[in-house]
Amino acid sequence: MGSEGWLKLLDIPMLTFNDVGLAIDSNDRQVWRFAQEKQLILLTGNRNSEGSDSLEQTLREENAPSSLPVVTIGVVRRMEERAYREQCAERLVEIILNIENYLGAGRVYIP
Repeated sequence: MGSEGWLKLLDIPMLTFNDVGLAIDSNDRQVWRFAQEKQLILLTGNRNSEGSDSLEQTLREENAPSSLPVVTIGVVRRMEERAYREQCAERLVEIILNIENYLGAGRVYIP
């Protein structure tokens, strides 16, 4: 999003685990709960659904109508392609600007 100019236009902070004080080895459930508590949109690659603390299992058990969505990049390896990055950035901005339409959706795939 930074290379496409969206961060300057919309002042959207992009935070890492380190930025928010979250341990890099936190499980998906901990990360999702943290994001919900802090009202952060979680941006992730497509993750597996294995284990009781997997993101998919967490969404099944804890997602509520007021929960922020998890935005998932459909094919992370394609992020090397400029056109794919642009599509992802545009879709992410659309989601952010219309976040009320995505509450409770669980997971939203981009682009």
